Amino acid sequence: MSDLSMEHRVSEAVRFIEDEIPYTPEVGLILGSGLGVLADAMEDVTVIHYEEIPHFPVSTVEGHAGELLVGSIRGKKTVLMKGRFHLYEGYDVATVSFPVRVMKALGVKSLLVTNAAGSVNTSFAPGQLMLIRDHINFMFRNPLIGPNENALGVRFPDMSEAYSAELRTIARDAAAELGLELQEGVYAGLLGPSYETPAEIRMLRTIGADAVGMSTVPEVIAARHAGIEVLGISCITNMAAGILDAQLSHAEVMETADRVKESFLGLVSAIIPKL
Repeated sequence: MSDLSMEHRVSEAVRFIEDEIPYTPEVGLILGSGLGVLADAMEDVTVIHYEEIPHFPVSTVEGHAGELLVGSIRGKKTVLMKGRFHLYEGYDVATVSFPVRVMKALGVKSLLVTNAAGSVNTSFAPGQLMLIRDHINFMFRNPLIGPNENALGVRFPDMSEAYSAELRTIARDAAAELGLELQEGVYAGLLGPSYETPAEIRMLRTIGADAVGMSTVPEVIAARHAGIEVLGISCITNMAAGILDAQLSHAEVMETADRVKESFLGLVSAIIPKL
């Protein structure tokens, strides 16, 4: 990123976006691999390509469209990232979490993050959705390293409730109303882009992880630093390495995400008006 302060870069991005949109969004959404179907549920949509926004990076991963959408989902003013950024693409952690800073400055109070994840918990199955209760930062990167900009958040933010208990209750109630089984567990974030080894998966299970992926953690840390309430949902797209006698592939991830898109869309659409 440039030598400008984070606050200055955020301000320039926000000014550009505000000139393009008719209202202030309240809810932010970050969609993981293959989960962009939610964008189809938006009304009165303004589409802004990432490359147009000052200081915004550009997504390079299959299944990530690279668009910022601002519109309404069931009456809730929403800003949606259709495609996110990952450390394995070569971005630094401040760049990966930059869009969250922009969302906060736009007026977002609640953030829903989604991802495609491999199941570490042997009782889970591909195609299920998992409510994220907590995470383990095995990326060993933190977007808050460096001088703290007090205008963005406190030096030492509390992470004892990284994922809002209140918002998780809303999600569980919405799932129950839809008759949808919703797992709940701990998400482990690793750097990638290689999938984990069977030994690494055994380690993650031992320390309490239920699912594993390559995203989400930097964004959630930045959101909590900014005072945004967070709800996280993982789409379990595969069993992690060593659980089944099968190799892992991104194609499998995308196929499973596509298979569950209707239940995912139904759940998130039910949650958003209550955020």
